[in-house]
Amino acid sequence: MKIRELARHWEQNAKGRLTKTAYSIHLDVESAARLAALQEMYPKHHAEELLGELIGAALEELETSFPYVRGTRVIATDEEGDPMYEDVGPTPRFLALSRRHLEEMNRTETSAQAGEPSQQAL
Repeated sequence: MKIRELARHWEQNAKGRLTKTAYSIHLDVESAARLAALQEMYPKHHAEELLGELIGAALEELETSFPYVRGTRVIATDEEGDPMYEDVGPTPRFLALSRRHLEEMNRTETSAQAGEPSQQAL
């Protein structure tokens, strides 16, 4: 989801699946004021929910902003028969690491006992 789509999303009051891990962050004063403004504009949403969705949207935008770095291996051909080369830039590594962490989190979630969420400080 793009950051510019968040306001529409908040208007529709949709919810996603949340991790059991809680993150604690300190915001600069200007960001805290902006977050308070968003919470006042969208009172059905808690500050933590807004932050989570903002971070999710920012991570998606970050992923799409990684530069494509052309490798030497041809992985496919396009509709005109021209070769398409593998991406050896940061995108494939980021995606692979993200998948690995998601799988670990899913395994932990399914095998975890009910209890307090763990804390991760940022």
